Amino acid sequence: MRYESTRSNLSGTDTFAVLQGLAQDGGLFLDKTLGSRPFAVQECLKKDSLGMAEMILSYLMPGFENMKELVEKAYSGKFETEDLTPLVQVGDAYVLELFRGPTSAFKDVALSMLPQLMTAARRQENMQGKTVILTATSGDTGKAALNGFMDVDGTSIIVFYPAEGVSPMQQRQMATQEGKNVTVCSVEGNFDDCQRGVKEAFASLADQLEGTGVSLSSANSINIGRLAPQVTYYFVAYAKLMEMGRIAFGDKVDFVVPTGNFGDILAGYYAKLMGLPVGRLVCASNANKVLTDFLETGLYDRRREFFKTTSPSMDILVSSNLERLLYLASRDENKVKGWMEQLNTQGFYQVDADTLKNIQDSFDAGCCDENETMAAIKKVWAEEKYLLDPHTAVAWHVMEQKGEKKNRPQVVLSTASPYKFPGPVLKALGVEAGKDEFADAAKLNEVTGVAIPENLAKLQQKSILHKDRIARDQIIAYVLEKVNA
Repeated sequence: MRYESTRSNLSGTDTFAVLQGLAQDGGLFLDKTLGSRPFAVQECLKKDSLGMAEMILSYLMPGFENMKELVEKAYSGKFETEDLTPLVQVGDAYVLELFRGPTSAFKDVALSMLPQLMTAARRQENMQGKTVILTATSGDTGKAALNGFMDVDGTSIIVFYPAEGVSPMQQRQMATQEGKNVTVCSVEGNFDDCQRGVKEAFASLADQLEGTGVSLSSANSINIGRLAPQVTYYFVAYAKLMEMGRIAFGDKVDFVVPTGNFGDILAGYYAKLMGLPVGRLVCASNANKVLTDFLETGLYDRRREFFKTTSPSMDILVSSNLERLLYLASRDENKVKGWMEQLNTQGFYQVDADTLKNIQDSFDAGCCDENETMAAIKKVWAEEKYLLDPHTAVAWHVMEQKGEKKNRPQVVLSTASPYKFPGPVLKALGVEAGKDEFADAAKLNEVTGVAIPENLAKLQQKSILHKDRIARDQIIAYVLEKVNA
């Protein structure tokens, strides 16, 4: 399998693409035959979750050997349920619980798998030296990546997060991370500053590190090895709806996805291109609604006010993974390159009418402000006794906005445990929150009876191990210092 850049014909094998993370021209690696190769969808839907993952990843990344073994190492015994991502009926809709993994966030599905892919790729490519994983996080990716790559041979990982841009529980998860090969650093800025700094590090350090035995890669969804595993849970959801008798094969299902960097929803589009009967893919944004505006108008404009919200994983103005969709909708590397250059230099771009139509054929969008987020948490708990985290609440509100498709099953992707945001969830329920996230979590448990995930309950006893904090323009120097240490 050849993976090519979204901005040119630069290409490499699937194993090379996973190791590289980002193409040398700044583009993202993509299988440009996606949508034209057959996939045995019905056969896949008959398998269990691990079987689906093996079949889907073997299709997307056929160059990897022993995929069954890699999948079993990634997932067996690490998730709360054998389903990996249970589907729960809530009222007339369905919630796909993506937070049943080791760090209570949807990133676990991908970041349990990526280290296995990375290790296998290093072996198959006869790679010597060390791979340094650079990762920017808006909250959940950081802990999931740190957990996945902890003490993995031949790798080290550096995670950057916005100093005041993650929840206290997310910050605590990262700051207490153990492992001899992990580094965590907060950045004085927002997620976009972290993401921009990491991309600049890739661009500026490649030549400096040549010949040193050190190579850089990424655990963000710009890495195809991060994105591909996420396709699985769309198939899992569809199979579960068939088991429930809610649909027959061929019936369409709508998915409502809270997303900021666009990887989670793009995985659904991959599933659709592979033949899964996906209806509408609804992009749910919070107050930072740059994606909603783009999907409605074709104008991507990051020149706007940035809002800190109670759904911080979506507090993003530059959505990296959208670039893959731009290529799939236009099939023109030069257009994509031009749009990305314009975004970088001018802060906006406008796609042509044909590209926008191709996108709108599959995607819908809506947004949700802070008051609406809190109202959704309160309403769903009061009516259904189901507890939403703020990100899932954004998606729930948008699902209710888009009520015209209710003749189809509506699946809301739930991206995190509510206990990663106990303060805001308490407030939504009308209960006073304090300044201690663990006291808030205990109070939330008392009020609702919903169990606290074990990994979060144990955090309070762990020591703070990572205290580094840097200015936004110091990321490259920090990476170089850690690489040379």
